[in-house]
Amino acid sequence: MSNKDLSRRSVLKSVALGAVALSGGTALNMAVPGTAQALVRKLPTQWDETWDVIVIGSGFAGLAAAAEAAGGGAKTTLLEKMPTYGGNSIINGGVFAAWDDKWHYREKLNLGADSPAQHWQDILKGGDYYSIPELAKEVADGAADALNWVVEDGGAELRPTVTRAGGHTAYRTHAAKSGVGREYTEALRKIAAKAGIKPTLNSEVTWIWRADADPKSAVLGVEIKRGKKVLNLRANKAVILASGGFSQNVEMRSAHNPRLTAEYNCTNHKGATGEIHKFAQAVGADTLQMNFIQLYPYAEPETGLLDAQAVYPFNGPGYGILYVTKQGKRFVNELERRDVVAYAQINLGKDAKPTWSIFNEAMILPMGGDPEEVAEGLKRGRFIKAESITELAGKCNIPTDALVDTVNKYIQYHKDGKDPEFNKPITPAMITLEKGPFYAIPQWPAVHFCMGGLRINASGQVIDVFGSPIPKLFAAGEVTGGIHGSNRLGSNAIPTCIVFGRIAGRNALKA
Repeated sequence: MSNKDLSRRSVLKSVALGAVALSGGTALNMAVPGTAQALVRKLPTQWDETWDVIVIGSGFAGLAAAAEAAGGGAKTTLLEKMPTYGGNSIINGGVFAAWDDKWHYREKLNLGADSPAQHWQDILKGGDYYSIPELAKEVADGAADALNWVVEDGGAELRPTVTRAGGHTAYRTHAAKSGVGREYTEALRKIAAKAGIKPTLNSEVTWIWRADADPKSAVLGVEIKRGKKVLNLRANKAVILASGGFSQNVEMRSAHNPRLTAEYNCTNHKGATGEIHKFAQAVGADTLQMNFIQLYPYAEPETGLLDAQAVYPFNGPGYGILYVTKQGKRFVNELERRDVVAYAQINLGKDAKPTWSIFNEAMILPMGGDPEEVAEGLKRGRFIKAESITELAGKCNIPTDALVDTVNKYIQYHKDGKDPEFNKPITPAMITLEKGPFYAIPQWPAVHFCMGGLRINASGQVIDVFGSPIPKLFAAGEVTGGIHGSNRLGSNAIPTCIVFGRIAGRNALKA
């Protein structure tokens, strides 16, 4: 049919007609076509609260968005469904990829060259070129500024080193002094507080209001549940979705990626359940790449916990850490990206759980470790320490001869500058495993991060199924898709959230 016969508007209205009558004050609802529920979503006749900007989710992205919107003069509210603020961001590993920082650590430590362009290319390659290039470029270009913002304005502190994480071609991963994401959420909370923002907790969004599917029809606000009350909040300028991913929703994640059943642990907090994705879809939002869901290869094997100690295997490859099976053999290039490492573990078979990371005392500080953190890990049994590789093998129940042989070969590869087994790039910054004390930590993959989500443009606007921005609807952080492609390189999560949170907050002022 020609455009003259079938307009874009009529297509959208036709899609919606099965779910909702488009007149008489009813709301757009394409979630459950043909059911009674679809017919009773009446638009509010009055609003319990009116704001300029409503931000949903109080992690990195939401805090950054609220800080920018409120700092720009908008009357802004920040909603959090959980009883505490921060979501996954607080329990994040605290690693932040940026080509530079205010102290220029990479340059001062003689760790080689880097640039936003190189970071951008790593994001694209690391996601098998499924990324939308202009979105990935925003992250690479804005990462250093975002890092300096939370340091200078929020008081975040970094450890004085830079690591090279799997899949990155440069030493660009910065570590929070506290070893966890709370370093940055607290900094962002302080920045937001200066603008008058305090997260409103126990406020669960239960609907997004939009009148109809006309491309010019703006999002009006949200319905929330706060205790026993159901309230409707009007947004004069914008609604910003920063609600995170859906890794804890086993039904939802396995619907998109059937192998990620309940058999897998999850590193996420309990609120990462993805209902905002569905509410956004119900008002016309497009999604993409929802099957791209990442496993964190270094989680605590029995619980899936991502604690400070679980970040050591991630930070270590650029300084010489070794990954081995419980038979004492290497199984992967330690500088490979997370998906490669995770599936190398899984392909060993269920009986292979756990694998181990081996490092020595000399690696701890360069790879962003902390002696107190190590001591606490030893006390809790997360780390195992020994004076020799032979002793370490015994404590980990790894065959001694096999581990000694693997370590000796690995030492020689570092000396030769060439890894004939797995072709790992050997750099001058790497430390050999010749001298103890030695440490080991067990690891196994757990569901970690959703690369797919709502489709956005470089302005942070949510895009509908026909490729147009939905007026007054923005999104940032893990709720969005298209930035990382099939795989997110580790330490790109925080800059992604903060960069696009700031973009969404600033552009919401113009909506």
